[in-house]
Amino acid sequence: MIDAVLAHARDWLAEDPDPDTVAELQGLLSAAEGGDQDALAELRTAFAGPLEFGTAGLRGRIGPGPAQMNRVVVGQAAAGFAAWLTQQGLAGGKVLIGFDARRKSDEFARETAEIFAGAGFEPLVTEGPTPTPVVAFGIQHLGCVAGIVVTASHNPPEDNGYKVYLGDGSQIVPPVDGEISECIRKVTPQLLGVLERDASFRRVGDELLAAYVERAASLVPADAPRELTWVHTAMHGVGAAPMRAVAHGAGFPAPLEVAEQAEPDAAFPTVAFPNPEEKGAIDLALALAERQGADVVVANDPDADRCAVAAVVDGRWRMLTGDELGGLLGDYAIRREVPGQFANSVVSSTLLRDLAAAAGREHRTTLTGFKWIGRVPDLAFGYEEAIGYCCDSAAVPDKDGLTAALTVLRLVAELKAGGRTLADRLDEIVATHGLHATSQLSVRVDELSVITDAMARLRAEPPSLLLGEPVAVTDLSAGTQELPPTDAVELTGRRLHVVARPSGTEPKLKCYLEVVLTPQESADVAAARARAEAELERLRAEMAAALGI
Repeated sequence: MIDAVLAHARDWLAEDPDPDTVAELQGLLSAAEGGDQDALAELRTAFAGPLEFGTAGLRGRIGPGPAQMNRVVVGQAAAGFAAWLTQQGLAGGKVLIGFDARRKSDEFARETAEIFAGAGFEPLVTEGPTPTPVVAFGIQHLGCVAGIVVTASHNPPEDNGYKVYLGDGSQIVPPVDGEISECIRKVTPQLLGVLERDASFRRVGDELLAAYVERAASLVPADAPRELTWVHTAMHGVGAAPMRAVAHGAGFPAPLEVAEQAEPDAAFPTVAFPNPEEKGAIDLALALAERQGADVVVANDPDADRCAVAAVVDGRWRMLTGDELGGLLGDYAIRREVPGQFANSVVSSTLLRDLAAAAGREHRTTLTGFKWIGRVPDLAFGYEEAIGYCCDSAAVPDKDGLTAALTVLRLVAELKAGGRTLADRLDEIVATHGLHATSQLSVRVDELSVITDAMARLRAEPPSLLLGEPVAVTDLSAGTQELPPTDAVELTGRRLHVVARPSGTEPKLKCYLEVVLTPQESADVAAARARAEAELERLRAEMAAALGI
């Protein structure tokens, strides 16, 4: 077994074109051959199997071997995707390739471009690090047959990823992911080394962002209020300059920027995880907002496809939950009579569904991820609880943290002009539709079998009561009339909703919890929130017991 791992590593070393990963692999091999068990364990992880290509593309730690992100793995993905596009009769078309500011992102983008050019396509590569939604916008704007973004979004600093789009700007879904994966499997490292390449690809510069800004600015009417003070953090990612440009283009004041987090930095020095949802990640932004008396805080994740918002609620600054912001933006779209359907993922709050029903508007529940939400026909507004929002589906049928932020600025300025705040609007929604409070039970595991066993236990012996009331149990692995099959279990009661599922990107088991109070029960909003928090805590404990974790 040890000999097989070492032999695989030596074979890989002969094909790896990147001096950085070559040096890392040589060091691990030397140490492992000398009896270093830690080095051997790292090699086993790196060569455990291929990094699986799925609906989210690729994502993993940067390093040598087929189970990590490196130029060989990226080259295989590029060649496989190019082969699939050729099979669809799209050879020769334009392919937009963007990248974030993470380590190796620009190299992976260049590797991709050379392979696509060699395969007869016309690659267009962004001049520098670019937000994911700007690339998604550019696919349709530039008439491309596909798009690729090299990004790991809000993953830890040591990771990178590879996200693919089709010509309509949408992410891939089954069975396309499986078809592309099969094409990738046929590209061996040896074959990759002899593929034709072409380094004469074209670069796309400021004109792409300018077109995106023009489109985003058109979403705000000329007579809309624009007076507000706001704080922005780009979380060491690529969103600061584009966010500044979008706000300026729409006529809003420049943000007060968190200087320590404004410039791209692949080390993400001020945060443990570059995700606005993580505890402490926006503390610098909150402190700046308090010092400056700001009306709102806006945070983007490193590739700016997500948007988080903080405001003063119940007398203190706090981040709104993804569901609270989803409700606010959905309510705002309904009140503005934005045409089309409303949608959110099954793990998100039921509030948007209730808002749409009350307004006589169509609503769809989808599987988790914007690969599903963005495909809802004629989408007026869609969101998922993990701070992803789509406010302009015609231009970007994906989550977009920049136009979401712009919509927040518009809403806050409009409320301020009327002497109100986001907190006031939250309370008004609660008074009309009742409090919809959400939370999570999230368990990170070392062994994936823990998740498998927990889901099996829940399916075999689901609780008949939660919070003392009967619940209906739906195993979503079989699919429903509305949802395709997925590995999840849904539990629904008169005033609660729970979905348990394995995380799609991390070794975690997640339970999405919701407690709903009636408008009468929510008349005292502060008391209702306290009651809901206690019930969510009880629900968390009951689900932990049901899962055996």
